[in-house]
Amino acid sequence: MNAQALITALEELRVALASVELPLVVPGSEEQRGARHEVLGQLDDYVLPRLRQIEAPLLAVVGGSTGAGKSTLVNSVIGQKVTQPGVLRPTTRSPVLAFNPADADWFTDARILPDLARTSAASSDPRSLQLVPVDSVPAGLAILDAPDIDSVEVRNRTLAAQLLAAADLWLFVTSAARYADQVPWDFLRAAAERSAAVAIVLDRIPPGAEDEVATHLQEMLQQRGLERSPLFAVTEGPVDDAGLLPAVAVERIRTWLEGLAADANARAAVVRQTLDGAIRSVARRSEEVATAHAGQVEMTQRLEVDVTRAYAEARRDVAEASADGSLLRGEVLARWQEFVGTGELLRSLETRVGWVRDRVGGWFKGKPQQAERVTVAVESGLESLLIEHAEAAAERAWRSWSSVEAGKRLLETGDRDLGRASRDFRREAERTVRDWQQGVLEMVRTEGADKRTTARFLAFGVNGLSVALMVVVFAHTAGVTGAEAGIAGGSAVLGQKLLEAVFGDQAVRRLAEHAREDLEQRVEALYATESARYLAVLDGLRLDPAGTESLRFAVQRVAALSTTEGTAR
Repeated sequence: MNAQALITALEELRVALASVELPLVVPGSEEQRGARHEVLGQLDDYVLPRLRQIEAPLLAVVGGSTGAGKSTLVNSVIGQKVTQPGVLRPTTRSPVLAFNPADADWFTDARILPDLARTSAASSDPRSLQLVPVDSVPAGLAILDAPDIDSVEVRNRTLAAQLLAAADLWLFVTSAARYADQVPWDFLRAAAERSAAVAIVLDRIPPGAEDEVATHLQEMLQQRGLERSPLFAVTEGPVDDAGLLPAVAVERIRTWLEGLAADANARAAVVRQTLDGAIRSVARRSEEVATAHAGQVEMTQRLEVDVTRAYAEARRDVAEASADGSLLRGEVLARWQEFVGTGELLRSLETRVGWVRDRVGGWFKGKPQQAERVTVAVESGLESLLIEHAEAAAERAWRSWSSVEAGKRLLETGDRDLGRASRDFRREAERTVRDWQQGVLEMVRTEGADKRTTARFLAFGVNGLSVALMVVVFAHTAGVTGAEAGIAGGSAVLGQKLLEAVFGDQAVRRLAEHAREDLEQRVEALYATESARYLAVLDGLRLDPAGTESLRFAVQRVAALSTTEGTAR
């Protein structure tokens, strides 16, 4: 394998990582979003630029705590003032990059830190990079003065972390008064985890305390896996008129840096150590992001199941309530009895079938108005049933989402009305019921196309037969109990006998089945629109399940190639 194959694999990893979103609030999601952002930044700011131009000068980033004396140290090591020490804290200014004029071409373009604008003058804009060519910086080496890692300004801290992640070498500066602070050690631990090349400068040591403080710091470095990192001690002392420390105070640091610049193998070893560690870190953290993404996909699937289950339950409840005779109560039952009477017509249909042909016309004379009243009562009852269960489904889905933090946050930031049926639902329910009733009417009209001139068809009429078919559908399972059972059941039997008298029993069974299927399909479509309000929230997250595997595959390829390429280098 060659370096180009590794570069291609890392570019593919970057694309896969950039396409993976972590929008849900779940345990650890904030940290993983931060990790994703940091890894993308490290790929752009360091890993890919360094691999593409492996022979570029060594970049040493000087970072550390507030008041550690970083800028003074940088100026003193270089031998002239190139960066302005901050008198007031926090100091907000652009980072300063000093390099030999012979190396200018490496830094004037956007090879590293591409999102920082280049400038040749000091600036208060932390999103720009001040370039300072200096003859006293040896060729092959560049020194970058970064903001404080513990600045009270968030953008300073963010930029400091970004710059350190772009370094071949960390020159980490801390003071005798603050070397045990937690923030510096968080950065140093991160450096140790990815095997970055680090040198530590213990600055501003009171005279006479050099051995004691340096020994304690060395012990801390050893405990944290940084025992091989060079440690330089700088005693606190006066600065000259130019703001520089005495040359002797920084002699060891200057000599060490000049030695790296002069030794191509030593420079290459530092770059290789940091680059290999950075690639391992990128792969490891990307795998963690992939796992986090898989967890988010799983959570959205759970939330989707909650919604699907809530509205499926609503459909089942409507199907049961519209088939067990429950609707043949109250207003519907009263209007039906007005239309057909009670038991006399049923007894006549059962015992004197021939009588129907001669007398049923008289029975129903003047009944169309009553048939319309039944239709209106059915419409009202069915609408109420649909609204009741739509409200229940919305509330169930809301409760399910509210039971987990991810769903709760989505509800807080989304449509506040999701816990109830939509504002347009009543109108849509009315339309659904009317469309179904019209469909029943058309079924009856179509089925009776060759019977329209018969006495029975003319006696009952399309509207009367349609009402009878609705009654049969609503008592499909005969689930009404108690005193109403005989009434509702008798009404359904009467409706069926009326239909059979015209169409025959097989046709009636077929018509009833088709009418019920049509109702269920329309209810399903109606509730699908309701559940879509929830599902649209999930769709808006743009969580692609395939993203997890794409990212994991890219990680595996980088891991395999980096091992081979690292050995080759």
